[in-house]
Amino acid sequence: MRRRLPRRCFADTCLNTAHVLSMQSANVLLKKIVRSSVLPFAAQHGMKKDLFPLSRSLSLSLCLKQDNSCNPSEKLDLDAWKKVMKSGLQEEVSETVPERKELSSLAAAREILGMWRLAGRSVPENISEEQLKTFMDCPSKSAQKKYLKYLYLKELYKKNDKRKIEEKKERRLETQEQASKTDETKRNSFMYVWDNSMERAHSWRVAQSMTFGQPLVFDMSYEKEMSVREVANTVRQIVLGEGSNRRSADPFHIHFCNFQDDSLYHKEFIKHYREAWGKLLITVTDQCYTEVFPKDKLIYLTADSPKVMKTFDHDKIYIVGSMVDKSIKTGVSLARAKRLGLETAALPLEKYLLWNSGAKNLTLDQMMHILLTLKDTGDWKKALEFVPKRKYCGFVSKPVHELKKTLSLINTLKLGKRQEEVRKQFAKNYSKKLTQK
Repeated sequence: MRRRLPRRCFADTCLNTAHVLSMQSANVLLKKIVRSSVLPFAAQHGMKKDLFPLSRSLSLSLCLKQDNSCNPSEKLDLDAWKKVMKSGLQEEVSETVPERKELSSLAAAREILGMWRLAGRSVPENISEEQLKTFMDCPSKSAQKKYLKYLYLKELYKKNDKRKIEEKKERRLETQEQASKTDETKRNSFMYVWDNSMERAHSWRVAQSMTFGQPLVFDMSYEKEMSVREVANTVRQIVLGEGSNRRSADPFHIHFCNFQDDSLYHKEFIKHYREAWGKLLITVTDQCYTEVFPKDKLIYLTADSPKVMKTFDHDKIYIVGSMVDKSIKTGVSLARAKRLGLETAALPLEKYLLWNSGAKNLTLDQMMHILLTLKDTGDWKKALEFVPKRKYCGFVSKPVHELKKTLSLINTLKLGKRQEEVRKQFAKNYSKKLTQK
C-alpha cells in the first residue's frame, strides 16, 4: 500500500526544488554577465585572462546540496560586485596608461622632427630620449627651434672635428709614404750625401760658435708668469729659432740661463728634441746671466724700454726674455732688467716701419732672424723684413713722428669716412708741411 505524505512535507520539497532552480538560473546569468562585460574589457587593455577562476569562485554554489538550512530569502547584490570588479580593473589599467601615453607622445615628437628634417630645417639626425623630452618640455615653439638648432650645431661641430681628424691621419699617412719613398731614393743618391755633409757643416759651425761666437742669452725665468699652453708656445718658438741659428753662416752661442731641471721648459724641450736634447750644441745652466757674464756687457732687449737700439754691437751680449704673453703684461721684462741694474734697449720699429695699431711684441723665432740678419749685414731694412706684414703698412725713410697725420688719415679710411673729406684734410696738412719747410 502506498503511503501518503503529509501536505506540509510535500510543500517543503516543492519549495526546495524551486529554490535550486532559481539558484542555477542565477549562476548562468552571472557567468553571462562576466563574460560579456568584464573579459572583453580586460582583453582590450592587454590584461591576462585570470578572471575565469575569479568568476568561477564568485559563482553561487549549490548550498542546498550541502546544507539544507540555507534561507531562500538570501540575495546577491550584483551592482556592488560590478563596482568592485571595475575599480580593480581601473587601478591596473591606470598604471599602464601613463606609460603608453608617454611612449605615444615621444613617437609623435620623433615623427614631427622627421618631417621638419625633410622640410630642410636645422634638425639633428640623432637625438636621444632625454633630448626629446627636453624638446617637448620647451614652453614655446621658438624655444623648441632654438634648442633644435643648438643640437644641430653641436652635431655639426662633432662631425667637422671627426672629419678634420681623419684628414690629418690621411695626410700623415701620405707624408710617411712619401718620406719612406724619398728615404729609399736618398740612400743611393747625391742628395743624401749632400744633406749629411751640410748637417755636419752646420754642426761644425755651431761647435765653433761655442768657443769663438757671440753669446745670445735666453732668460728662462718666466715660467710662473705663463700658463702651460703659453710655455709650450714659447718652447716651440725657441726650437724654431735654434734651427735657424744652426743653419746660419755665423751662428750665436746660445745660453739658456735660469733653467731648472724638471720644469715645464725642460719637459717641453724633451718632447721636441727627444734623444737629441743631450746632444745639442748649446749651454744650459741654472745660474743667472749676471753670474755668468759681466753686467756692463749685458743688454736686455724688451719692447717696453725707453731706449731705442740704433746699431748692432758685436761686443755686447743681448738677452731675450723667453716669454709668450697673450694677455700682454707690459713692463715685466723691463722691471726685471731694472731690478738687476742692466741696460735695456728696444728695436727701432717706429723709425723704419709705418706701424699699425697694436703691441710691438715679436715672437722669439722672429727675434732670432732679426738678430742674425743684423749680425751678418747690419741693415735694418733687411732685418725688419721678418716682422709680419699685417703689423705695418710699409717702410718709411723718415721717422714716424713726422707722419702721424698720414697715419690718422689711414685710420679714418679704415673707419669708413668719406674719401673726399679725407683728401681735403690730407691736402691741408700737406700744404702746411710745405709752408713749414
